[in-house]
Amino acid sequence: MEIERKFLADISGLNLEDYPHADLEQGYLCVRPVVRVRKSDDNYYLTYKGSGMMARDEDNLPLTRESYEQLIKKCDGVIIKKRRHMIPYGKYTIELDVFESPLSPLIMAEVEFESVEEAHSFTGPDWFIKEVTEDKRYHNSNMSAGEIPPSA
Repeated sequence: MEIERKFLADISGLNLEDYPHADLEQGYLCVRPVVRVRKSDDNYYLTYKGSGMMARDEDNLPLTRESYEQLIKKCDGVIIKKRRHMIPYGKYTIELDVFESPLSPLIMAEVEFESVEEAHSFTGPDWFIKEVTEDKRYHNSNMSAGEIPPSA
């Protein structure tokens, strides 16, 4: 089960070079249900996500590079590329995604939780400018269809 909240972020006061990052590339074989292939640096995955906004089933299976390269060719829509910075925040890790074209200048932060109650009680840093957890336009699977949501 994945439980996460999503926020648009203003990173003008952050030095992103201070945080570890990974370069991600991902495409969608299906969006209902979500079936995604992802490359994260030199790691490759096939992911199934169930329905839901803040809480939903998620299963990840490892892929070989060769399998990923074959499957990414079969994806519909935009192949999403982004740099994910891992920013510590109390007991949490903020996954800050800086999207490349055609989704730039979109910058989105995600925080994962152990329970729905914990998610509801979370207060983010002041550089979180707008919550978009319940806005379907900010699901990567929907953005892969070419719909570019507002960045602020």
